[in-house]
Formats: sequence, C-alpha cells, structure tokens
Amino acid sequence: MKTSKTNILLLVSLVLAFEFLSVCNGQGTLLKKHFYKKSCPNALAIVETIIAGKVAANPALGAKLLRLHFHDCFVRGCDASVLLDPVGTAQTEKQSIVNTFLSGYDVIDDIKTAVEKACPGVVSCADILALAARDSVSVPFGKPMWDVLLGRRDGNVSLLADTFVQLPAPFSNFTSLETLFASKKLNLNDLVTLSGGHTIGVSHCGSFSNRLANFSSTSNTDPSLDPAYAKFLRKKCPANTNPEVEMDPKSSLSFDNHYYKILLEKKGLFQSDAALLTNRGATKIVKKFTNDKKFFEKFGKSMQKMGAIELLVGKKGEIRKQCRVVNRK
Repeated sequence: MKTSKTNILLLVSLVLAFEFLSVCNGQGTLLKKHFYKKSCPNALAIVETIIAGKVAANPALGAKLLRLHFHDCFVRGCDASVLLDPVGTAQTEKQSIVNTFLSGYDVIDDIKTAVEKACPGVVSCADILALAARDSVSVPFGKPMWDVLLGRRDGNVSLLADTFVQLPAPFSNFTSLETLFASKKLNLNDLVTLSGGHTIGVSHCGSFSNRLANFSSTSNTDPSLDPAYAKFLRKKCPANTNPEVEMDPKSSLSFDNHYYKILLEKKGLFQSDAALLTNRGATKIVKKFTNDKKFFEKFGKSMQKMGAIELLVGKKGEIRKQCRVVNRK
C-alpha cells in the first residue's frame, strides 16, 4: 500500500507539472498550444491555408500582419482592440495617426468569416491575429517559425488616446524604449529581438525625416546615421512628400537577420533603431544576432512573450462574432 500511495502521489505531481507547463508561458497566462483541439480542431489549418494564399498574392503581407499584431498587443494587451472600428464619435486605436498605415484588416476578416463558419463563437479575433502574424512570416520557410499559444479573448474597449503612450515611437531614445518594454514585462533581450521585426516591411518618410535635416543645433543630419545612407534617404523623401521606404534596404521582403547587420553599419532607419547601439548590453545582443540561428530562436520566444501581454482569458472579454465590432448585448 505504501508503494501504491507513493506512485499515486508521483503521478499526481507529474500531471500537475504537465498542466503547469501547458498553461504558463513565462507570464503566468492561461494559454495553451492546443487550446482549440476539441472545440475547433480545424481552426489552425483554416488560418494557415488562407494566409498561404494571401501571401502568394502579396509577399509583403507578413510585415503588415506582424506589425498589426505588435500594435494590438502593446495597447491594452493582445485583445484585438486594434481591429475595432469607431462607433459614433468615439475614436478607436485604428484612427490614431500612429496607426495610419496599418493594414491587413481585410485578411483577418476573411479568416474570421471562415472560422466562424466552421466553429461559430469559438475562436477569438485576438488568437486569429496572433496565428496570422506567425503564419504569414512563416510561409517562405515552409514551417511554423514559432509556436503560438492560444486562449486569448477579445476586448470591447479601443481608445485612440492609448496609442500615444503605449506604443514605442520611431524617435524614442534607449531609456524610453527600455522603460516601455519593461512596463509590458519584456526585457532587454526582447527589446532587441522584437526590433528585428524591422527586417521586413516599409515605413514612410515622416517617421524618420527629422534625422535628415535640422536634427540639432550642432548637426544638420543625425550623426548616428551613415552619411551615404542619409543622402540616399533625402533623395527618397522630397520635401512635403511621404512615400514608402524599405526599413531594411534591399531586403524588406526577407525575414532574416539582415537588420542587425545594417544596424552595425549605422543604417537603421529610425532613431529607435540607432538607439540600440547606445547601450552596451543591447549592442552585444545586436552583434550576437548576426548569427541567423540565434535570431530565429530568440524571435519566436519573444513573440510568445509579447503575445501574452495583459491578456483577457477565461470569462473575461468575449469572442467577437465580427472582428471590427463588439458583440451586441
């Protein structure tokens, strides 16, 4: 009997340990890799299939959905609040000037429609956005680049004003970036790693034009910017225009570690990029990430942490029927 009791206790301990690993991802959140295994077994396949087709038609989609997920999670947590349309005079995150160039909303709508048809009222818009971001970046690799833990629920509040204090600005210095990321329970490694998302996609001249002229009382051009690159950017950004510019020159469609290489060449597009080289610890990580394998591994882990910011789980929030509007009571 003593041996049997010991075995039972051991079994219970192993079960509890397994449960702990399945629901916790470093921030004590109740997320699971196989959250929809029973309630909507085809959910992940639906997202992956739709994304594959969309990326084939638009290779730039990965950058768009990655940025959309980032902007969602940093404001009010990963609750799909960035997807909500304004109602009446109330202004939402989507209307903020810092979100002017966000796109990919229509893709999330298409996925939500398909998932709702398969499993009505089960899969949240927040989870769809997290999966879509991962899958769109992963298409060129032919495999998922990181595990997405699931179980988020959707929020019903979206405020334009939140975007100005909760999103990192392209002109941020290192102290501002570190403080903001720490407020989201993200550390120095996460800051440098997630900045690597700038290896794909484009921005607009208005986000960095201050670096090109009248930068300070002692320098017309930001001294942390390579002079030849600054000259190139001035040609790309004529006065009173706001065209698109690659964030990672000549590599804006390739998810790779090229961002860190150009950063060391003083060709980071934003002040917030150059700011990473003003801190010894951050610079050390930048140099480490010139190794592809280390960057890919760390990026996935940091995406999981970012995807767990200030979550609504359990009975909090709701599962929206449409991602652009909250459910009617």
